[in-house]
Amino acid sequence: MTASERVLSRRTIATYAIGSLGTGGFATLPGLVLVFFLTDTLGIAPLAAGVLVTIAKIWDVLIDPVIGARSDLSLARTGSRRPFMVIGAIALPVFFVLTFAVPAGIGPVASGIWVLVAFTLTATAFSLFQVPYIALPAELTDGYDQRTRLISVRVVVLTVAILLFGAGGPALRESFENEYTGYLVMAIVAGLVIGGGMLVSTLVATRGAVSEARPSSIAQNYRDGLAVLKRSQPFRALLLTFALQGLATGVMLAGAAYVAQWVLESKGAGTFLFLALIGPALVFAPVWQAVARRIGKERGFVIASILFGIAALAMVGLVWAPGDGVYLPVALAGAGYAGMQSLPMAMLPDVISHDAAQHGSGSAGTFGGVWTAGETTGMALGATVLTIVLAASGYIQSTGASFAWQSDSAVAGIALSFSVVPAVLIALSLWTFSRYPLRRKDIDA
Repeated sequence: MTASERVLSRRTIATYAIGSLGTGGFATLPGLVLVFFLTDTLGIAPLAAGVLVTIAKIWDVLIDPVIGARSDLSLARTGSRRPFMVIGAIALPVFFVLTFAVPAGIGPVASGIWVLVAFTLTATAFSLFQVPYIALPAELTDGYDQRTRLISVRVVVLTVAILLFGAGGPALRESFENEYTGYLVMAIVAGLVIGGGMLVSTLVATRGAVSEARPSSIAQNYRDGLAVLKRSQPFRALLLTFALQGLATGVMLAGAAYVAQWVLESKGAGTFLFLALIGPALVFAPVWQAVARRIGKERGFVIASILFGIAALAMVGLVWAPGDGVYLPVALAGAGYAGMQSLPMAMLPDVISHDAAQHGSGSAGTFGGVWTAGETTGMALGATVLTIVLAASGYIQSTGASFAWQSDSAVAGIALSFSVVPAVLIALSLWTFSRYPLRRKDIDA
């Protein structure tokens, strides 16, 4: 650590990290259950379900750069990004509950419209919090290792959230005989926890200096977003890499319920899949922090990605021999996943500070908005890719009152979407990351 680095207090780190209880919960639970809710409870065809989720995410992508630029304006005018974060934290639980509060018996078309509107509003509330939240690390500390420390603790909370929501959400849903009631209770409990975690972390967005800033149009907000993409080659490389990896994990996340139901033939297997994934991730989050201090974030990230990719490819055996053997490669994927999450997020503040040194400060929110748009695109397309594979392999949708048996080709498609598809995407992400140029010496300088 250099002498100029601002050392973060434990309170600041903990307050910031608790926000990931909310962001992790929202990133996990809809990705895990929403498509399954649409196809197997509401009776919506797989491709239609994918389109509904994708439309909501496209809206999210469109508004993220605007929120980022307006967050920068709020920082300049008031000295804080907190107003955006508070509004998002309060609004999200309400719209999240509405997403799963679909009345029984209204039909697939009306149900789909209901979910589309409610989930789009939920995604909007999430962006109001997430975009400024992503921008904060660059402003909280200026040190290469301090940022890794901050993000590593955040990732520990993130993995706890994934475990809590990934295992607890479906378990809560399954505890009710009526599927509609189960989803609604799950959404109420999850929404309150998500909103509470977000609200606590708004306290870290302290008030700073106020400066003169002119309001800008929405068109200018988009131009600002394109400008940071154009001028920062490290940002382009890191963003594309993270989006591809988000796509890989999004496919696996959306497919976990299908793997449990149709490949392992046990709904309860979904809980064990998450335990196998998150247990190692909790253990390895501080390990990757130590690796980053020793050999750098960049090399540590490559190692973590390779580990995840190999583990994903090993799960192709589910096509021929499904069984408990899948939990070992899932555990290895969990170990890699911890590094894949923490190290790019620790590199993002480095990219922002590198750009500020060359072009002036005040664009952290814009960077955060474009980053969140790219991350959202990757995760959203994960569900879309899964639904394409399901449709191509002959998956048959059903409603809560009926039961459709799946063909061997449909089951094989589910297994391939959980293994080969993520492995290929990870390989592509490593190629894009080879173009990332920043190292410790660039940040310390």
